[in-house]
Amino acid sequence: MADPTFDIVSKVDKMEADNALHQAQKEIAQRYDFKNVGAEVDWSGEKLLLKASSEDRVKAVLEVLEAKFIKRGISLRSLDSGDPYASGKEYRIDVSLKNGISSEDAKKISKLIRDEGPKSVKPQIQGDELRVTSKSRDDLQATMALLKGADLDVDLQFVNFR
Repeated sequence: MADPTFDIVSKVDKMEADNALHQAQKEIAQRYDFKNVGAEVDWSGEKLLLKASSEDRVKAVLEVLEAKFIKRGISLRSLDSGDPYASGKEYRIDVSLKNGISSEDAKKISKLIRDEGPKSVKPQIQGDELRVTSKSRDDLQATMALLKGADLDVDLQFVNFR
């Protein structure tokens, strides 16, 4: 029988992100401080585009969006928001969703597991995810606890625990 394994991934549920976006749109449409400032948030391809007439207002739109993402259970580590920039008469912020673990983040996580995790645990980078193998399920669970407690720049999910 094969050794117990689990995969470490970083994915954002597109439907939950869409629901958070719709909730943010609804709140922006109803709030008094967003009246007549051209505040809006919408998809622009795979990114979210936030618009408003001033830099302060577009930052407030970003705060509303972040609050809705938190309510829907999506970590803010999954969001990559840029700085406000002027575009004509309005200010904009591009927000992208991080999907997958970058190779440098995967190397950091792998090194953390090798240095601080149980000795029997073997991490293996597979594209934009990591597979962790061990003889003992307890060691795998200890590794999960270690990664949950670590301060990493990426939102991690643990899947396919076998």
